[in-house]
Amino acid sequence: MLEKVLNQNKILAIIIHSNYNKDGIEFFTPNDFSQQLGYMKHSRGHVINPHTHNIVPREVKLTQEVLYIKTGRVRVDFYDNNQNYLESRVLNTIS
Repeated sequence: MLEKVLNQNKILAIIIHSNYNKDGIEFFTPNDFSQQLGYMKHSRGHVINPHTHNIVPREVKLTQEVLYIKTGRVRVDFYDNNQNYLESRVLNTIS
């Protein structure tokens, strides 16, 4: 399962639950993000051909973070740019 937390059509978070499962490669972030978030699942023995990545100048305008919940749980509170509370999500390893 995949969900996006939005505020005024802006992505605040992309939550990829532990039961997310899709063959191939999928990127969840828009191309204009300074950092890309993707998921990859291939069959055993699959070979990724040698390749290069395009040079794309990017400007980092804010700090982004990734939370990987290995065990336990954490409550994440979301706020707008004026620090007004929007909502909370409890993230854990059980989907």
